[in-house]
Amino acid sequence: MTVTEELSYIEEARRQKLAVLNERGIEPFAYRFERTHTLDEATAAFDENSKISVQVAGRIVALRPGGKSTFGHLVDRTGRLQFFFSQKVVGEEAYANVKLLDLSDHVGIEGVMFRTRTGEITVRVTSYRLLAKALRPLPFGKESDGTRHGGLVDPETRYRQRYVDLAVHPEVRSVFVQRAKIVSYIRRFFDDLGYVEVETPVLQPLYGGAAAEPFTTTHNALSMQLYLRIADELYLKRCIVGGLERVYEIGHDFRNEGVDRYHNPEFTMLEFYEAYADYEDMMQRLETLVSGLIHHMYGSMKLQRFGAMFDFTPPWQRESFVGLVKQHAGVDLLTDDDDGLRRALQQYETEDPDLMPRTKLIDELFKNAVEPTLMQPTFVVDHPLEISPLAKPKRGEPALTERFEWFVNGVEVANAFSELNDPVDQRQRFEAQGRARQAGDREAHTLDEDYLRALEYGMPPTGGLGLGIDRLVMLLEEQHSIRDVILFPALKAEGS
Repeated sequence: MTVTEELSYIEEARRQKLAVLNERGIEPFAYRFERTHTLDEATAAFDENSKISVQVAGRIVALRPGGKSTFGHLVDRTGRLQFFFSQKVVGEEAYANVKLLDLSDHVGIEGVMFRTRTGEITVRVTSYRLLAKALRPLPFGKESDGTRHGGLVDPETRYRQRYVDLAVHPEVRSVFVQRAKIVSYIRRFFDDLGYVEVETPVLQPLYGGAAAEPFTTTHNALSMQLYLRIADELYLKRCIVGGLERVYEIGHDFRNEGVDRYHNPEFTMLEFYEAYADYEDMMQRLETLVSGLIHHMYGSMKLQRFGAMFDFTPPWQRESFVGLVKQHAGVDLLTDDDDGLRRALQQYETEDPDLMPRTKLIDELFKNAVEPTLMQPTFVVDHPLEISPLAKPKRGEPALTERFEWFVNGVEVANAFSELNDPVDQRQRFEAQGRARQAGDREAHTLDEDYLRALEYGMPPTGGLGLGIDRLVMLLEEQHSIRDVILFPALKAEGS
């Protein structure tokens, strides 16, 4: 019998049990169940000297029938607990219905806690109720010595059927619980500093704030083309113009780009902006945020991840963007022409450098020659003007900008500027981006007249920063793919 045939047989047997339940007047899909304890709470409440009665619920992950008694285990979000059915206790009719239970069913049980001869805390069931009949068996695999073998191991199936992945892998559930705690800490951090959490449009008439291709859609009633936002930046800076002074947003952005271990078309970003601040202030904000988060979550500033020890104790090291490219790629971005950059890039496996504009050449050189060397928390500072259309020129060095990117483990996690607040300069930068777009750079920034109008009303000096939540969680929870920290990542159509 093939695996498919075996599954079909099992599912048919479960549907037959469902029919029997209905014939016996037993509701297989309950409305609710009143719990007195979670499974961990029930275990903690156990007292050798008193009979503790509990009502608990969960999914059946083990069943061991044996004549007139049956042992099994439940799991819920907190843990695992053994239960014991005895025909003598629940009665002959109720015990006969135990045979209609299967692995993966949800049940609620009431009973008294006791310890078995093997020492395991257990609930002796006095009554029970089927809460949801599972018509498909979860792929738990086989268990021996407390370790499961086999089960759900195919990565694509895990991502496509995340509900199954979560149900059978408590370590996967833990990652997403930790992710929620990380986001909660971030919110508290900014709320305590007087920042206002805002919500900016996901559907935008123009996209901007990053170098990326957008997803497009059409609004029928307005008869207009709209874009899914690629960044929150330009709307958040409109809030600064409006006097909110300190704003942040944790939301989804969308970029129509390739998919790999660090990129998903839909991802989560933290962006925050602060009036009267610059990129130096943003560095301090980020150091304080991340070091505090790590100490809160893990109890130390040093984390062993991916076979290396990372030290997040501030201050983090700083390196010049131009200096790093010169050191690792052998070119000077301030003096070498495009042909020099192309020659340097030819040693790496990239697209044809002859087809790349200068902005793309710079980006590819840095990505290939420099990024893999940036292991410890590092601020890479002072990027060339042509790749930073929204950042202020560096004081005293107008060919550079007051911008930094934060790298850990060879991956960019955050990007920040002293925000450009000169509307004349910003228009010229937009126009230069427009020329790059006409020359074939599909990721060049669009010209946003409304944003320029906002700047003309006056935006105070402002520092701003964007941090990738998904990449941060990957690092802190030691996950190798962005798909492992996004509940429902983008995948090709099933069967394609």
